[in-house]
Formats: sequence, C-alpha cells, structure tokens
Amino acid sequence: MNFKALEQTALAMVAGQRGILAADESNATIEKRFKGPGIPCTEENRRGYRELLFSTPKMEQHISGVIMYDETLRQSTKAGVPFPKYLADKGVVPGIKVDKGPKDLVNFDGETITEGLDGLRERLAEYHGLGARFAKWRAVITIGKSSGGWQLPTTFGIDVNAQALARYAALCQEAGIVPIVEPEVMMDGDNSLERCEEVTDAVLESVFDALGQHRIHLEGIVLKPNMVISGLKCPTQASVEQVAAATVRCLKRHVPSAVPGIAFLSGGQSSELATAHLSAMNALGPLPWHLTFSYGRALQDGAIKGWKGELANVKKAQDWFAHRALMNSKACSGAYRTEMEKQLAA
Repeated sequence: MNFKALEQTALAMVAGQRGILAADESNATIEKRFKGPGIPCTEENRRGYRELLFSTPKMEQHISGVIMYDETLRQSTKAGVPFPKYLADKGVVPGIKVDKGPKDLVNFDGETITEGLDGLRERLAEYHGLGARFAKWRAVITIGKSSGGWQLPTTFGIDVNAQALARYAALCQEAGIVPIVEPEVMMDGDNSLERCEEVTDAVLESVFDALGQHRIHLEGIVLKPNMVISGLKCPTQASVEQVAAATVRCLKRHVPSAVPGIAFLSGGQSSELATAHLSAMNALGPLPWHLTFSYGRALQDGAIKGWKGELANVKKAQDWFAHRALMNSKACSGAYRTEMEKQLAA
C-alpha cells in the first residue's frame, strides 16, 4: 500500500482554499433536478451538463476534485477527452461515488444501511484504471422517532453504518484510492441544534473507532460530515455563529489531527448559508485540519436553473457556478462576507 501517494492525494483534495464538487448524482436524482427547468434527462444532456461544469473557465482555481457517478466517469468531452483525463490535466482530482445507496435496515424501523460492499474490490480496481483517485461512500443517519415511538438513531444503527464506512475505506486504500468518509446526520427534521450535536458526537465517535479497528491510514482519508445545525423544521434556527461553534467543538472532540481535511456536505442548506457557515468555522482557527466544502446542490442549483438545457445559456450557467465556487473559496479562509454576493455578481 502506497501511503505516501494516498497522503498526497488527500492533501491535494483539501488544501489551498479549494473544495470538491459533488457531481455524483445518479440518473434518477439528476432527473429530479432537471425536471424543474424542464430539461429532458437524456444521456447526452447529462454528459453536456457535466461538461458545462468541468469546462467553466478557471474552475480549477477553486475546485480541487470532482466526485462523479459511474456513467459520468466513463463519459468524455465533446472533443473526445475522457472526463477523468480532462479534469486531471487541469489539476483537478477525479473521484467516483461507489456506494449503492441506503436501504432499510431490517428490524430497525426508520433506519438505513448503505449497500455496495459486494464486488467493491473489483469495482475499485476498474475505477482506478479509469482514472479515479478518490471515492465516496455515504452513510445516512436519521434523527427522529420510529413508527414504534423509539428514539432514532439507535446505537446499532450508528455502529453498523460506521463499520460499513470502515470496510469501504480499507478497500479503497488497498486499491490506491483515497476514501471520502461521509457519515451524514440528516438535517431535515425538527430537532434542535443540541440534539444534532449529541447525535453527531455519537456518530463521529463510532466512525473513528471503526476506522481504527480496520487499521485505516488516517492521513490518507478525507472526512465529509454534516454541520451541526438545527433541523430544517425546527422552529428555532441556530445562528451562523452558533452552528460554527457547535460544529468545531464536535470535530475537536472526535476527529484526530492526523486527518488532513474535512470537506463538509451542504445537506439541503441554501447556497449562501452553507458558505456562511463554512466561513464562520474557518474564522475560529487555527484548526488542526483544513476545512473546506464538498457541495452538490449548493454549487449547482443556479447553474441547472440558468442552463435549462440550452446552448445559449451555457455561459450564464458557468458564471453562476464560478461565482459560487469563488464564494466558497473565500469561506475556506474565513474571508467570506455576505456583501460579496452582490459585489461580485455585479
């Protein structure tokens, strides 16, 4: 196992005020995103949209890596350059989503287990050959109550997902691929900030315990956690400062300094709020790890709506994407201010 190569890739993914574009939507998910603007979900439209993002002028100044879906990893630019090579030539690390999604956890109503470990060793070898140098696996942890009335998540629900993340991480490192470890505590409930912090504490403790059991080389991973935030349905929403303080406090308790970087998911937050939270966390530094972003919708939402599947709108969509990438780059140093949105948009 080439630990040095893993370390170099992991650091390249999180250093230098750059972050990761999550363009790994499945065909079913991207169809939902396309539905609003009325874009037909054809293979060519999916390919063309990803090329629109990847070819945005100077995107490599703010984007360090791109997570792709299996179909996207195998696609090419209109000129015939495979996407992994096209990105690598720009200094952007190509990545791949490898999990098969969350499925109901039998006998644990309301909880899920992410599947996809069967055959993963062989798939990772193929993905490495196609140019992928990092991978992503998402575990889903729900806060709430089961239909039977017990509190979620259960300890078992947390631990079984942590073990799956660790097994995936071990297989990735064996294949020379940096694992993004993504334990997502969902933020769409009515829970308080305090409850989110309590659950995130338990999840990160379990995840790093499992990573240790599996002898994962921590210097060769990237953590992709949720922020500690009020549930979206909670009547009392925590302030940006409260979210930043609670998230950093939680990370300091559980994430070893050996981990080179933490790339947050946006989890349904608005584009601007996800950026503000990241900036406020970095303003609390210095911190033992690089804090950056690995956003999907928060980097793409306006681009899809602006593009509408029309060639004439490509520049408009790229401008929106470039602006959001720049705003999040500013947030990586704690320098983002909301007034930049209007100034730079103008």
